[in-house]
Amino acid sequence: MAPMNDHPGEQAAQEPIKLLAIRENALSLDEVFRAVGDDASGGTALFVGTVRNHDGGADVDALGYSCHPSAEAEMRRVAEKVVADYPVRALAAVHRIGDLRVGDLAVVVAVSCPHRGEAFEACRKLIDDLKHEVPIWKHQTFSDGTDEWVGAC
Repeated sequence: MAPMNDHPGEQAAQEPIKLLAIRENALSLDEVFRAVGDDASGGTALFVGTVRNHDGGADVDALGYSCHPSAEAEMRRVAEKVVADYPVRALAAVHRIGDLRVGDLAVVVAVSCPHRGEAFEACRKLIDDLKHEVPIWKHQTFSDGTDEWVGAC
């Protein structure tokens, strides 16, 4: 019997980036989960970022996301780096822009890998790097009438 890592299913897929998008319409967990389905994956990790009703001790009334025209290209660069560093079988990431309400989905990312540990690590790397490197900005309006811009998601 061949060692486990010699099986093609233990390796990264040839074209693992299945879905990358920045959208003005509501995001779908089902769409992202279906995009990363892979018979050779033993682990799929999914992260969902939602709009919360507070930030920094203040109540949030409204929130809007906007992005630079290069945001999708930067998202692809981040995804390609994750694919290069982990045995990713399938990867998907979608981010919402426009006006959102408390409870709305702001970002959904998912990664499938041969094993759960790799999937967790790759998914965390994907969302962390997306948050810090993709030019998407958040504008929050607070209950007291103040507002603030938050750089990079």
